[in-house]
Formats: sequence, structure tokens, C-alpha cells
Amino acid sequence: MISDAASARPEVVRVVGTGLLGTSVALGLSSRVDGVRIVLSDPSPTSLALARDLGAGEIDRGEVEPDLVVVACPPDVAAQVVLSELARHPRATVTDVASVKASVLDAVLAAGGDAARYVGGHPMAGRERSGAVAARGDLFLGRPWVICPTPKNDPRRVDAVRGLASALGATVVTMSAAEHDDAVALISHTPQVMASLVAGRLQHAPDAAVAIAGQGLRDVTRIAGSDPTLWAQILAANAGPVAAVLRAVRDDLDGVLNALDALAVEQDAAPARGARADIARAVAAGRSGRERLPGKHGTRPTAFASVTVAIPDEPGALARLFADTGDAGVNIEELTLEHAPGRAVGLVDLSVLPAAREDLERALAEHGWQIVG
Repeated sequence: MISDAASARPEVVRVVGTGLLGTSVALGLSSRVDGVRIVLSDPSPTSLALARDLGAGEIDRGEVEPDLVVVACPPDVAAQVVLSELARHPRATVTDVASVKASVLDAVLAAGGDAARYVGGHPMAGRERSGAVAARGDLFLGRPWVICPTPKNDPRRVDAVRGLASALGATVVTMSAAEHDDAVALISHTPQVMASLVAGRLQHAPDAAVAIAGQGLRDVTRIAGSDPTLWAQILAANAGPVAAVLRAVRDDLDGVLNALDALAVEQDAAPARGARADIARAVAAGRSGRERLPGKHGTRPTAFASVTVAIPDEPGALARLFADTGDAGVNIEELTLEHAPGRAVGLVDLSVLPAAREDLERALAEHGWQIVG
């Protein structure tokens, strides 16, 4: 018989793994939930001591039984650790934050683990940096947290994991494990592969070519700085769904290549009919797909106007620009900053509501800012 405490606010939470996600979970709970006791476990004494020193919790000495266990281990050992925690703490709800869900669930079921108490989860949050030193208690604020319940779950166990995500300020999304893995293959794992492949082309590129790289290349390759070992584990665990998406991308790429090959040998007497249309359709499909991405706070996408301002690369410049924008009564919806090659100046692109664009440009010009038209 499972007690009602299974879905109540936990008094003791055990966090296994004190890297970026585990330490962020512990820091967030410590700061947002009164009275909760956080106990930490990690095979690395250094990582464990660092998380403790950062205020994430206390080292687990085995003195208390947890109500909730959060497994925050690398993907290649997540299933093994989940099974161990289920056996070690027979009253606790056990969840994990691994980025692949079906393989963990399959392992629990295959090994005869207590599937009623295991509820898979995956917070869609992270940073390019790793380890406890990069952890933040607000890392999950406003971010989706996928929960993957199964028919074998006791509903109160699901409520406990949902309560964990909500306590950390995340937005709970419910999916099956298979749906989750298919989704992240498209929206997370394939983008990582594509960014890495594009960035890999830069290794032996001429210095002159790299020197003129602009913001577009930086945007496309931003996540290429990720941990290779971690991503090898993630892609291996979700190999099937990722391969399916990459094959579809390969088919699209073949279509563009065929069009480009036709254009490369085009002659007046034998024009490459349809090639330009094929390329235009590929670009249009990308624009259409991007328009489906959620807007601010998960709302429907909004078309913003752009105000581009030249800004000196000096202390306080951004603060002055923000202050002048605020004085104009305009809210900045999004922004990007691009540095000009060889010059101590940057271009700040401010996204604002269309109705505010002209007023903001006028106000900033009056304050001496150079508007780039």
C-alpha cells in the first residue's frame, strides 16, 4: 500500500549525480521549497564536495530515507542507477533527467524493477558549460519539463514528479517515452549533429574565410561547442529516431545538391529548368517550419520589428542603450549582438513590437545612438 506521502511535498530528496542538472535541481529546491532536505550522492568525491560547498545540499550519509530520488547521471548509466535506486529505496518515488527515455524505461521493465515507482522525466534546459560550477537554481524556470508516465505508474508517483518540476518553475509536458524520444531526435539531437557538422567544416578553412564569418554562422554553430563524450552517449541511446530524421534531412539535401549541380553546368542553350524553384522551395520550407516555433513564454509566434543600433565596445554602453529604450517606454522582446570584425563596435539588433519601431528609432537617435537602417 502506497502512502499518501508519495505525492505530497517531499521532506527528503536524494539527488544522484552532481553535474549541471543534478546540482541545479538541488539548488532550485533548496531555494524554492521551504523545509526540504537535500542529500547528495556522486561517485566523484570532488564533484560531490563542490556541489555541497555551492549550497546544493548535504552529502548523503545514509542516515535518512528519501521520499523522492532524482537520478541525474550520464545517459549510458542512467538505467543502471535508476534500477539501483529503486532497489535501495523501496518507498521512494524515483525519477531521472536523462535526455532519452525509452531505453531507461525498457531497462526497468526488463529487469523487473518497480515500474510503479519509476517516472521518467526530462527538463528541456541546459547550458554549453557543464559541471556543478555551471549549475543555477533558476535553470528550469519557464522551461518545459517532459514527464513520461506509464500505465504501470501509481498516479501519486506521477504527481510527485510533476510537483518536483513545478516547484522548480518548469512547465510540465506529458508524453510517452517513445513520443519524447522521437520529439527530441528532431528538435534537439539532430540540430546538435547539424551544428557539429557545419562547424567541423571550419577546421581546415582558410584563415581569411573564417575571419569574415558573421552572425549567421555563429547562430548555426552555437551548440557545436558541446561535450563530445556526452553527445556520443545521447546519440547512441537515441540512435534509431535520430537516424530517421537525418535520413529525411539527407533526402532534402540531395534535392538541393541536384539543383546546385544543374545550375553549376547551366548553359544558355540548356537552362537548368526548375533548379531555382527547388532551392526556393527548400528555403521556404525552412522559413515555414521556423514560424511554428513557440514565441515568448510559449505563446504563438509574434512578428517583431527590428531596430539595429551601432554600439561602442566599452563598459556601460549596453546599460545606456537599455536605459534609453526603457525611457522611451518600449519593451525589448528579443535581442542579438554582433561584433564588427576589426572594429571596437558592435551591432545590437533589438526586436520590438512593430507599432513601437518608429518611436524607438526616433528616441534613440535623439539620445545620440546611430541607427543602422
